[in-house]
Amino acid sequence: MSKTAVFCISKSRAHAERIIDRLVASGFAHSEISVLMPETDSHHDIGHVKNTKAPEGTATGAATGGVAGGVIGLLAGIGALAIPGVGPFIAAGPIMAALSGAALGATAGGVVGGLIGLGIPEIEAKIYEEKLKTGNYLISVHAHSGEEVDRAEEIYKSEEAENISTTGQVAVPAV
Repeated sequence: MSKTAVFCISKSRAHAERIIDRLVASGFAHSEISVLMPETDSHHDIGHVKNTKAPEGTATGAATGGVAGGVIGLLAGIGALAIPGVGPFIAAGPIMAALSGAALGATAGGVVGGLIGLGIPEIEAKIYEEKLKTGNYLISVHAHSGEEVDRAEEIYKSEEAENISTTGQVAVPAV
């Protein structure tokens, strides 16, 4: 199984929602999508739930005290993080587990250390941290094939996301 992730920066809540909607519509599972966003925006619903058959997402959102709703509420593992030197954030999806160590001070460098642990080069991790500090959203999706990497990158580009990056390598099946 691949450990490839495709990252981008989104400038707003609405922009992040559009990107996530398109990722899901193109076949990516909610469990493969992550978002890291500033906590200052967490008091608002993020998007609108377009499907009432998502009890898991609703339960997750409710369990976190209504931290995030809508499309973000459908992602797994929503929680608040206080990252040293950076501030309060909301994380959803697989990135939550990766950054929870940073929130506890276990990963030196806060967001940068957590992102490096995910396979992002240090220079890009620093750029992402600066973008997050100014209120942007970090979105990632796990891709299991080159086709999925291409599909995610195309969605990001067509939505005019910034700082698109891919980590890891997609395993090539033996012939």
